[in-house]
Amino acid sequence: MHDKIRACWNLAASQHVQASTSRQTQENFLNKFAELIINECVDAIPDPEGHRHRYLIRKKFGQDTP
Repeated sequence: MHDKIRACWNLAASQHVQASTSRQTQENFLNKFAELIINECVDAIPDPEGHRHRYLIRKKFGQDTP
């Protein structure tokens, strides 16, 4: 596994919210992991031309705010 992905995995594992069901806990983890991956990708887009692209990527994945 790539180091950046492993770092996102570990961070998601330490930050996701435990829930009353195993399924919800897994979903919380996966949502956090996906959010971190999206943020890594968006952060790789250079400024200033990247502002709109970052917004569109976040919007596509349901993260309307940076």
